Amino acid sequence: MDDESADERIVVNMGPQHPSTHGVLRLILELEGETVTEARCGIGYLHTGIEKNMEYRSWVQGVTFCTRMDYLSPFYNEMTYVLGVERLLDIEDQIPEKAQVMRVLLMELNRISSHLVCIATGGMEIGALTVMTIGFRERELVLDLFELITGLRMNHAFIRPGGVAQDLPPGALDEIRSFIALMKKRLPEYADLCNANPIFKARLEGVGHLDLAGCLALGITGPVLRSTGYPWDLRKTQPYSGYETYDFDVQTWDTADSYGRFRVRLAEMWESLKIIEQAAERLAKLDGAPVMVADKKIAWPSQLAIGSDGMGNSLDHIRHIMGESMEALIHHFKLVTEGFRVPAGQAYVPIESPRGELGAHVVSDGGTRPFRAHFRDPSFTNLQATSVMSEGGMVADVIVAIASIDPVMGGVDR
Repeated sequence: MDDESADERIVVNMGPQHPSTHGVLRLILELEGETVTEARCGIGYLHTGIEKNMEYRSWVQGVTFCTRMDYLSPFYNEMTYVLGVERLLDIEDQIPEKAQVMRVLLMELNRISSHLVCIATGGMEIGALTVMTIGFRERELVLDLFELITGLRMNHAFIRPGGVAQDLPPGALDEIRSFIALMKKRLPEYADLCNANPIFKARLEGVGHLDLAGCLALGITGPVLRSTGYPWDLRKTQPYSGYETYDFDVQTWDTADSYGRFRVRLAEMWESLKIIEQAAERLAKLDGAPVMVADKKIAWPSQLAIGSDGMGNSLDHIRHIMGESMEALIHHFKLVTEGFRVPAGQAYVPIESPRGELGAHVVSDGGTRPFRAHFRDPSFTNLQATSVMSEGGMVADVIVAIASIDPVMGGVDR
């Protein structure tokens, strides 16, 4: 490169407070005119320290921390961690069927809400405001279901070692069924607005190209990998929680670009609806079944009866705990304050999150707290593709490429 052309190149910071970088992501771009000659990611602006904090809490409290990592798919963070803990406890085959079905139901609802945010924000960033407004409109319906089932819109800490925190509330299945019926009417709107829209296609087709060899070299998973035509989905290839018993298909596209990733996510929402429908049918037959492992040395009291004011335990429940025996009360106190012990060892159980392979490497030294918990977050790995997707393209296409990766910085900076 001669000195003259070097003078014409400028280095620009895009972010970390940029509305189109999907959270606090800093991009260091070297530009020659409008063309990007070099793109680097600057991460670490969220610095939550979640993994380190987990070493100072009990095994059950760990769920409360990791649910906050990738805040758009909290149930997946909880799930991979809990599966690791259950493997160390050697209770994988003791988890009640109802708990497993509820986990699958919540995860697939979460996949829909996460993909909706991806499509909505990606649309907003290229000026498709209608896509944004309807995306958040539908996501609100999913969050209403989360609130009904877990009591919270996000940061649920609902999936626990041994099962789930509590049973489905009355009327939940009816709400889920009406949601399925409504989504079947609403999802085609995205296809009508985007699939064959010439402006939308012109903005996405051929942008952020990354082929199968590139994905494999960088360890990239999820919709970015499936947009190359490779049907890799852990729900099919390494099933967990009974996914092998559900009828659904792995969605792929063959263009390996931003448009393909959009189409994969759109198709995956239909598949998630199919799984939710099957899960709801199963739950209808499991009315009154347990949702927590039978071993009282692990199970938190999941028969929590809420007081008449809607807060705290009911007096009957407190009488039940305190009136049975002194030993039961002591045991309850120890279980809640100290937590249970987990045999020494380590486990890694990956799951298919909306963004790709999410796994927790959980290490125990035999105590009541994790010795180490380290997450393989797909957003962190997938961000490596930024430079490959952006270099040689225009500045405006950097936005599209990042949106098609769908990184969530809470997961990157955990």
